[in-house]
Amino acid sequence: MELQLKTLTARLLAHRVVPRADPLARKALLDDLFRQELDKRLAEVGLRLVENPYAEYIAVALTPEMTEPVFGSGDAWLNNNLGLPRDGVALLVILWALIILPKRERQIARVEAGRENQSDMFGAQKPLETGEAVSTGVSEDALYADFGKALGGRTRFNANLGRLVNLGFVVRRNKWLDEGPMLDLMIDYSQMAPRIIEGALTDVLGRRRELLAGQLADKSAEAAPADATDSVAEAVLDTDAGLFGAEQAEGEKG
Repeated sequence: MELQLKTLTARLLAHRVVPRADPLARKALLDDLFRQELDKRLAEVGLRLVENPYAEYIAVALTPEMTEPVFGSGDAWLNNNLGLPRDGVALLVILWALIILPKRERQIARVEAGRENQSDMFGAQKPLETGEAVSTGVSEDALYADFGKALGGRTRFNANLGRLVNLGFVVRRNKWLDEGPMLDLMIDYSQMAPRIIEGALTDVLGRRRELLAGQLADKSAEAAPADATDSVAEAVLDTDAGLFGAEQAEGEKG
């Protein structure tokens, strides 16, 4: 077990993510004794295992008590340790909202449908579907048309998108952006989803839906209004402090 613990820990630090289907990752998720020892070793260096049943990968993140020493405090507080500027964080949140939120809805719907159709009450629970079966990407051109102006124009947009690709948040193929291994792990869903669905962005997202509905009804419109889209991006810029919600919130409490 000692070699397995060292191997998995080293891989998590070197590669940043390990596929959930990997034998050592499965052992960490299913073997209680192995998980306890892994958690202990990670905690000794201020880290914790990050995983959720909806994601294809596992990773490591800071423990709450290490948030302030690492990220700083007060005026020196950093919203991330990835070198992302403010508009880069906004782009990341927008991509997360466009890719992960719909994916989670599909995953939950399939789980609920499976429960309703399950005839054997003692039957084995089917694993959650992940990957391309439930995750769909977004068009890079459509994303820029909607948010590019508010995020600094073409040069800034391309530079920040390149950073997100290099960091593993998204995969870029022929002007199409798919979910990367980090996107569903490094943003706290329980913290961010309510902010987007029910929180600060509700009004601007609602106004944008109304505008889009009006544009579909009026086929003579030559161009889509940009003010609502800009407002969405500006509101997202104001949510960047909550990107890594659990870590920062706990750090501020400390």
